[in-house]
Order: sequence, then structure tokens, then C-alpha cells
Amino acid sequence: MVTMGKILDYINSVFGSKAIIHTPNGTLNLAKSRDRDKARRLIAELLQTTDALTRRDIASWRQAWQLAINVEEPNRRYLLDIYRDVDADGHVTGCIGQRKGFVKAKSFKLTQPDGTADKEALKYFDTIWFKQLMDYVLDSRYWGYSLIQLGDVITLPNGILGFDGVELINRKHVIPEHHVVVRCQGDSWRTGIDYHQAPWNDYLIEAGDPHDLGLYLKAALHTIPKKNDLAFWDTFAEMFGMPMRVAKTISRDENDIRKIERMMDTMGAEGYAVLPEGTEVDIKESSRTDSYNVYDKRVDRANSELSKLLIGQTMTIDDGSSLSQSQTHLSVFENLVDQDADNFRDIVNNQLLPKMIMHGFPLQGLTFDWDESTDYTPEQQVAYETMLLDNFEVDPQYFIDKYNIPVGDRRTLTLSSQSSPHTQASRHAVAFNHPVPNHAQASSHAQASTQSSPQHPFFD
Repeated sequence: MVTMGKILDYINSVFGSKAIIHTPNGTLNLAKSRDRDKARRLIAELLQTTDALTRRDIASWRQAWQLAINVEEPNRRYLLDIYRDVDADGHVTGCIGQRKGFVKAKSFKLTQPDGTADKEALKYFDTIWFKQLMDYVLDSRYWGYSLIQLGDVITLPNGILGFDGVELINRKHVIPEHHVVVRCQGDSWRTGIDYHQAPWNDYLIEAGDPHDLGLYLKAALHTIPKKNDLAFWDTFAEMFGMPMRVAKTISRDENDIRKIERMMDTMGAEGYAVLPEGTEVDIKESSRTDSYNVYDKRVDRANSELSKLLIGQTMTIDDGSSLSQSQTHLSVFENLVDQDADNFRDIVNNQLLPKMIMHGFPLQGLTFDWDESTDYTPEQQVAYETMLLDNFEVDPQYFIDKYNIPVGDRRTLTLSSQSSPHTQASRHAVAFNHPVPNHAQASSHAQASTQSSPQHPFFD
């Protein structure tokens, strides 16, 4: 059964709705069994086009870029082939995994118009399809514009509404500059389906700017030379990594020569040879001991440039030199994470939530936002709460909700004027769970308190 609201289902049903198909290779009549077989092969060829895994160079990258930005007939398929090579790079994978991981680890909430959090609504998003949607949206920063199709609305095993999945529409079939999807890669946008029109847009999420080609466009400038450099390094290792064996013989007998050649060819670990009289075997060691630096330094430079491009710095994924520098680099990295998080939040609020409400999800009036309050480190959280308790009257319900501990009224200690200073400090420590200082420690602590204000990890 074809769901007409799904653009992929409609495209896949085109051949099944026509008896006569006109192709560049001739006309096919589906009433004939022979032509039906040809049509099946044609469909398989169109829908399952194997991505070319050929060697890419800078010239092909420039040509693919030019085709992608062509005003009349934009075509990204050749550029996307290069992107697939970029995505296979190990260093690129590590950088992107680190950046995406920080966003996916953030806590989020759904708030009412008055700002209160709706915890019941979170169950609609604690699902596999939502995590997959987040992956696709975050990937659009690197691949460029992405078109994502929501699945059918179903009742999940826990009894709530949900989608049966999300699917990324093949980027080679999407021409975002004209907001159309074409059936065959390379087809003109004039033959495509406008997915901004109903009913297609009811199930589609758009991530990224239609003219955005993604960070992989710049990353390819470094991954292409890097892969070529590694290939040259392998060739160098084959030629100069192992000593060359040279056999010299005075024999002119063809049988002896073939025997020597066979012995040299099969000589491996713990190898030996029985050679004719007058034969010498010489091992030629390579005198170039530091040539690998040419390749190694080039790979290091490519990796450092990729780190700066994808995560804004190098020290969160490579070795660092000092704590102060690493903190600066971490701050730069966190800014990029915040940008990705803001972009995802906007897509959820402006696209996903309206479509979910339209499909019957009870989410009217809710807003998606990141719950920054739960992402503090334990040290920061303690300092934060201590600051509030020292300066404000805090509603006990806050601690009841957060720690699930029944809390009564706050205790008020009345210190007797006859109590010794040590006893007063002891009672103060019991009330706030601090260690009891002796007289000398209390005196020095009081002097230090008058000289400087308390320093909390939260403000570091």
C-alpha cells in the first residue's frame, strides 16, 4: 500500500502505475513479460546505483564543486562521492564523533508557556526515532543540506504515539536549490517533485541551508592529499622498509639461475637457501633512516588542519601542552557545541513540534529547550546550591524534587552567649555538615575570610 503523503513511497510507485515506460534505451510495455524483466533491471539500476569508490584528486574536487554550484542545473552527486571518501577518514570520524557526542549528551526539557517543565511530555522524545533524527540533523553540518522523512505514526509498546522511524532521503536525489526530489540521479530539477507542496511537506524535516555544501567541502582539501600521502608511504615502506637481497653467481646454467631465483623469492622468516657453488647473497640495508618524516609530518599537518576545521582547535583530540591552553581550547570547542545545539533546538521547535501536533501528538503549547541546570559537574552544583543557601531563602521543595528526600522546615540554631567559641563552631558545623576547626584554624580561617571572598568551582 502506497502512502501518498510519503515522497519516497510515491517515487517508488511511479513505474507500477504506468503500462508504457519511455526510457533512453527504448519503450517498454509492461504487459509483456520480457519488458517487465527489463523494467525491473532498470529500476534496480536507478535506485541502487553503486557509489563510485575511485581515487579522488584536487582536480575532480574542483570540478564536482563547480557542478554543485551551477545555477541552471545544480548537481551534487559527484561532490557527494568525494564526501563519502572524506567521511571514511579516521581522524574526521573522531572529530565529528566528539562534537556530536557533546550535543547528544545534553539534557533537554519541554516547557509550558509559563516556563514550567512538562516531564510527562519527555516520554514522546525518549525514543529511537528521535535519536536518529538528531543524528541526521547534526550530520547536515558536515554533509550540507539534508532532507529527512518521518515514518508512519504508530502506537509504541509503552502505549504512547511515535513514529516508526525516520529516513534520510538520498542526497543525490535532492536538489535543495529548487526544493525538488528527482527519481534518477542527474535528472533535471524540472522533472522533480516539489516537496514544499502538500502532502509531501507533512512528513519532511529540512536541516541546513539549501545552498550549504557542508564542512566536508573544505575537509576534502586535506583528506585527499592525506590519503595519497599514506599510499606513497606504503610504497616507500615496500621499497625501502626491508633490506634488498642481492644474489650473485658465476653460474650460467639456466637451472641454477632459476633455483637461485626461487630460493630468493621464498626466503622469509628464518629462511635459508642451498645455492650452487660460487653464489653470494648480499643484503643491502637502506641508508635513508629519516625519510618517513616527509610522510609523517604531512599526515600530522592534515590532521591538525582537520581538527581546526571540524572542532575549532586541536587539544581536545590531540595532545596538549598546558592546562591553561587546554581550557582555552575547550572553551572554543564548547562554543561550537552550543551552536549545534541551538540549531537542533530551532529545527525541533519550528518544524518537528508543529508536524507532531498535526499528526495527533498532545504537545500543544510546548517548547523544546536544553536543560542546562542538570549539566553542571557535581562540584559546580554544590557551589551553586551553597551560594543560594547562603544568600537566599530556598523553597525546600527544590531539594525534595531533585534528590527525592523529604525535607522539613529549615532549622534555626540559637547559640547561647555562655557557649565557648569552639562549641558555637561545632554547632555551626553540625548544622551545615562542615568539619569542626580548632581555635588556631578558626582564627586563621576568619582572617582569610576577611581578606578574600569565597571562591566556588562554579565560577572557575
